[in-house]
Amino acid sequence: MVSGSTHRAIGMYTLYIGNKNYSTWSLRAWVLMKTLGIAFEERQLPLYEPDTSQRIRRVSPSGRVPCLHDGDIVVWDSLAIAEYLAEKHREVWPADASARAWARSAAAEMHSGFARLRDELTMNVKLRTGKTPSAAAAAEIARIVSLWREGRERFGSGGDFLCGPFTAVDAFFCPVAFRFQTYAVALHNVAGAYCRSLLDLPAMHEWASAAATEAEPRGVQAPSAAATSPAQPT
Repeated sequence: MVSGSTHRAIGMYTLYIGNKNYSTWSLRAWVLMKTLGIAFEERQLPLYEPDTSQRIRRVSPSGRVPCLHDGDIVVWDSLAIAEYLAEKHREVWPADASARAWARSAAAEMHSGFARLRDELTMNVKLRTGKTPSAAAAAEIARIVSLWREGRERFGSGGDFLCGPFTAVDAFFCPVAFRFQTYAVALHNVAGAYCRSLLDLPAMHEWASAAATEAEPRGVQAPSAAATSPAQPT
């Protein structure tokens, strides 16, 4: 269990997110703030609907979620949100400089890479099914496992997460934990323990419970291994 930390005393952030069953980028920002105890108001904008793009563009310049509002300041993209929050909440990244550099690099690699994994093992929190990844996707899974082992062995200090306490790098791998659970990806030893630590977070349980009760968007058949949303890459 991760304890809460810095709460915002004056005002409150507003975080715009998409469907909890599908929106991986939304999950990153949401689970980071929830787990670190950073107070925010959640506003959900359903994806896959005819007016999705129009509604999201009213609050997000990119037309995508998540998008964070802090008064008049608007921050879009999950990595930018993490960096913006880090300016106000020092626990967003590891305290140690070496661990922090590694964590930022691993989070950025997750943010910009692993295209085959995203395409083949799309996030669908409700779904449980077996799936054999292609050789390209399997290679990306192996790279993620390697990152998880490296983080735990170099910086984890025997704890549950990659660099000691839960930080943004762990938040960026939370959608991967849901994907691995959905498609029964076999994990062993350090990688399996770390994936379980992510899935066991109270915030992850809360997200999964909400996803389970969501109505399916009109553009999606349920349950399915639905591909990416037209408004929200995963």
